[in-house]
Amino acid sequence: MSQPTLAAARRRPPPVRPPLSLASAWHDAGVRAWIYQIVVVAGVIGLGAFLIGNAQDALSKQGISTGFSFLWQTAGFDIGETIVPFSSQDSFLKAYGVAVLNTLKVAAAGIALSTVIGVIVGVGRLSQNLLVRKLASIYVEVFRNTPQLLQLIFWYTLITSLPRPRDALSVGGAAFLSNRGLSMPWFGADFPVFASLAALIAGCAAGWGLLCLSDARRRRMAQFGAAALALGAPLAVILASGASLQISVPRLAGFNFRDGTTISPEFLALLLGLSLYIAAFIAEIVRSGIQSVSRGQVEAAASIGLSRFHTYRKVIFPQALRVMVPPAAGQFVSVVKNSSLGVAVGYPELFSINNTIVTLSGHTVEAIAIMMSIYLGISFVIAMAMNLYNRFVQIRER
Repeated sequence: MSQPTLAAARRRPPPVRPPLSLASAWHDAGVRAWIYQIVVVAGVIGLGAFLIGNAQDALSKQGISTGFSFLWQTAGFDIGETIVPFSSQDSFLKAYGVAVLNTLKVAAAGIALSTVIGVIVGVGRLSQNLLVRKLASIYVEVFRNTPQLLQLIFWYTLITSLPRPRDALSVGGAAFLSNRGLSMPWFGADFPVFASLAALIAGCAAGWGLLCLSDARRRRMAQFGAAALALGAPLAVILASGASLQISVPRLAGFNFRDGTTISPEFLALLLGLSLYIAAFIAEIVRSGIQSVSRGQVEAAASIGLSRFHTYRKVIFPQALRVMVPPAAGQFVSVVKNSSLGVAVGYPELFSINNTIVTLSGHTVEAIAIMMSIYLGISFVIAMAMNLYNRFVQIRER
């Protein structure tokens, strides 16, 4: 093609596209997919509104009030174990707040304890010591293949069958285990426990963000900064509050222990029932994650003189986390959902308090909807946090 012909081709105007019409849009597969999805979502919303409207009409004909205005009414019942003060004169809304805090309290403790036990047992399953390996296998088989509710009742029966406080089992003369629960040393009354915990969480989040933003050359400096943020934030709160760092030790006075803090039998039974059961599943997740790392990686670590501890810390676990995090997130969500079994032993978690609210308020549908929404929200938050962590530990592809 000659030079003038090429120049003419370059000056040629772009082809004119036909105007967009409904017919052409309908023949586009992407547009049709969006239309189908919008129609399905609208149909589901419409069906839900129709069912809710019919339920409200049926309830109103029977003289039963509907709506969420009952949340501001007086609760009229007490809660035996609370993190924040609560009385029978408070509202149903505050009762839900107490229930959520109690659920988060046992769920957080259960997630932490089950993770520690699961990692230890999972590593033990691959131990070269025959006794350790068999004991870990027995633990997994026993706790994974018995009903969780049965385990929960077993622990509650065992704890309530312990000696009374006067004959309590002593743990080093500082902690005491009896049928009233576990009495152990704790901070003084003026110590800002929750503010320090919130500062610790905020400091850890800020440190994690600093690690994410740092590059490889500044990694060591970023690690130092993250540790300073995690430890400095709660320390600053403690110093700002002017609280004393005295530890209160429990002492027997009359028929029970005074000072320190006491963990109730209901909380202990629920914590053990949740943690030991979920730990069996986490142990299998840890075992499979470790086995997913190629044998050559372990042999390479041994060839350069790394100890078994450093091999796990620097070679195996960083790679196994990519496999372990997604299924572990599902088990953490199960801890939150299975905390509803606390109703069997009388622990005032969300499900138990919601049953009381349903009985006293008469708003069954609304109360169950609130409870489902709370469980769903907590599960979404845990899943989102684990997904963020999973992205952080993943190996970046080029």
